[in-house]
Order: sequence, then C-alpha cells, then structure tokens
Amino acid sequence: MAPVSTPCNRICLLDRTAGLCRGCGRTPDEIGRWSLIGEPERLEIMAGLRSRLRAAYPADLPDGQELTGSVGSVR
Repeated sequence: MAPVSTPCNRICLLDRTAGLCRGCGRTPDEIGRWSLIGEPERLEIMAGLRSRLRAAYPADLPDGQELTGSVGSVR
C-alpha cells in the first residue's frame, strides 16, 4: 500500500459544535473517508485545514504555528 498523507497529530477531539476535530481540523466525514479518497483530494483538504481551524478557534492557533501531520500508512 502506498503512503497516505495525513494531518493527524494524534490530538483527536471531535467538537460537535464546530463539526471539526480540534487536533487536525477535519470533519468526521473526512476522517471516515480518509483512507478511501485519493491523494489529490487529501492534499486539497489539508491545504485548507489551517484556515478552517483558525476560523473555528481563533485564539488556539497563534500566527506562525504550523499544523503537523505525516505521511504514513493508514490501517
């Protein structure tokens, strides 16, 4: 299996109000489909996560802080 890019930083906390994981910024649907979607769609979603988290939690993501993630196998 080819490596899969992921924004997961192992801070998994689903916020039902915002509809996002507070750790990575993905929606529950995106998390559930992650291993099924293609790499181009994953990269497109990942490109918007920082702004998504900043909009939902403006005080929690200081300027200059980067989202961490990795490339690895999804099991």
